Amino acid sequence: MFDIDYVNRLTQGDAETEAHFTNYFGNLLLIKLRGRLRSPQLVEDARQETFLRVLNTLRNKGGVQYPERLGAFVNAVCENVLSECFRAGARFQQIPDNAVEPSDDSASAELQCLSEERKNIIRRVLSGLASADQLILRRVFLEERDKDEICREMGIDRNYLRVRIHRALARFRTVLQKQANPFSARSTAGG
Repeated sequence: MFDIDYVNRLTQGDAETEAHFTNYFGNLLLIKLRGRLRSPQLVEDARQETFLRVLNTLRNKGGVQYPERLGAFVNAVCENVLSECFRAGARFQQIPDNAVEPSDDSASAELQCLSEERKNIIRRVLSGLASADQLILRRVFLEERDKDEICREMGIDRNYLRVRIHRALARFRTVLQKQANPFSARSTAGG
């Protein structure tokens, strides 16, 4: 059935020979692949990949040495394609249907919104403080810088830094309370 003339016609792209080739081997490949692959899409992909590789080998890589063994060659190419499918499938393991749903550790939209709101409040309160208080609170709490480094930069000792932080936090709380309840500041000032 398969001889040098058949392989030559296939190599040269004869439409009738290609149709015979794909019909004959297409059915055999379907039987083989359906028994080894679960997905109809994977079966068709593997079948098409087998045809592509066989035809590329015939046309670009010098063909086959023994035309009468074309069937064995197609089968060997199909085995290689199947091996690659199995290796690719092993990289992506399926999660069982009854598996516990993985938890989402990211912050919810609500928490993200609250976090942004808090950041905006802190920025607004900081902008209402004196620049010295802003500087010390930013370096200690926002930048989380080393306190010894801050002391060296400001030319103060650790005890005085502690006092400055305490005073800046007290003023921060006062501004925060005023911004949170602007009516309470007016009523105490006017009454």
